[in-house]
Amino acid sequence: MNKLPALQRREFLRRASALSMVGTAAPWALSLAGIGEAAAATAPGDYKALVCVFLYGGNDYGNTLVPYDAASHAAYAGIRQALATPRDALAATALPVGEGGRQMALAPQLGKLKGLWDAGQLAVQLNVGTLVQPTTLAQYKARSVPLPPKLFSHNDQQSVWQASSPEGATSGWGGRLGDLFMGGNGTSTFTCINVSGNAVYMAGKQAVQYQVSTSGAVAVNGITKPLYGSQACATALRSLITADRTHWMEAELNRVVKRSVDAQTTLSTALAGVPAFATPFDTAALSSQLSMVAKLIAARQSLGATRQVYFVSIGGFDLHDQLVTQHPLLLAQVNDALASFHAATVELGVANRVTTFTASDFGRTLTSNGDGSDHGWGSHHFVMGGAVKGGRFYGTLPSVSVNGPDDVGQGRLLPTTSVDQLAATLATWMGVSATDLPLVLPQIANYTQRDLGYF
Repeated sequence: MNKLPALQRREFLRRASALSMVGTAAPWALSLAGIGEAAAATAPGDYKALVCVFLYGGNDYGNTLVPYDAASHAAYAGIRQALATPRDALAATALPVGEGGRQMALAPQLGKLKGLWDAGQLAVQLNVGTLVQPTTLAQYKARSVPLPPKLFSHNDQQSVWQASSPEGATSGWGGRLGDLFMGGNGTSTFTCINVSGNAVYMAGKQAVQYQVSTSGAVAVNGITKPLYGSQACATALRSLITADRTHWMEAELNRVVKRSVDAQTTLSTALAGVPAFATPFDTAALSSQLSMVAKLIAARQSLGATRQVYFVSIGGFDLHDQLVTQHPLLLAQVNDALASFHAATVELGVANRVTTFTASDFGRTLTSNGDGSDHGWGSHHFVMGGAVKGGRFYGTLPSVSVNGPDDVGQGRLLPTTSVDQLAATLATWMGVSATDLPLVLPQIANYTQRDLGYF
């Protein structure tokens, strides 16, 4: 496994130390100052990418991975009532019988992911969620250990998933991965790339997420084409917003704008050289985002990238009502997008160098509120890629019950695997050493198991 070069680690620590000495009075621009320079890339064939697919709103775990053996499905249907997926609809996506005779099935809309499971390219992480440290049900009820702040709150749990801190966090673990790796990329700007707007997951202490659209780089229109019909006006505008300045705030603003303009030119040129995929992508938003990620990976050598972190997302999972009608539509989009993206990585010959995982605010209640489910905690998620030891479950399969051994109420799962453990496993695959894991995941010291064995 390729580990982070010591030189990159020393540079990261040097910059972090310098910034911390300045203190809170430092201008916001100072944290951007370390990322503009290009660094020597590592070996051209040494490439890895991590892709986070965030399901905003809190995905309903009960109708994503469904109990299938007769006894478990009967218990599930008794709890879920009208929300339950009929057992006969699950036959095509049933997974192998597991320990204790229990059997699970993917939602009927996840047939393509079932194919990836069968091919050993997709695994399921069971009951993963935000934790501060390993927590038992007795400890939760007694409040005898620290718990994630503001449980069941959308904004805060999105942030805790992505950053290990509630809303207001300034860096996420994807961005902190970028801090470690940007020194090994030919252009540090393309280390953390977000195709769906903005997310704290992608913000590092030095690395800044580079945002693109599903069409590519976001251009400054006034300088990429004639302004008011005049090329001279466009040239003048470019000079105005990129020229060196004497005032430090003006100088920093123009430096950042110039970096953006240069990055747009570099990225547009690189993408123009990417041939069309034979792999089809549909036009839904998530597929379009992952299609762009595939194109960016195809352009990795032109961009000088050896390690990259990507973020895409789909919303609509906060289904307090209309779960039976809306959730299948969302899962179908996830199914098509992930399958097409994996096929594209195979086409590019990088399937074993790209790992994709799903995440969400939280799971939901197993109980029904009549037409939907309410905010929960632990959930089941997918890990996909050529390097993944797929076709298997990781973690502990929870009981199908309310007020059972895994439940804090209404079928809200108490996580038995933490986000930090999942993140540590992915970070280790990317090349982060055990020594450097705390730089990415400050709470990882609370866990003895830091590699869940996906790879």
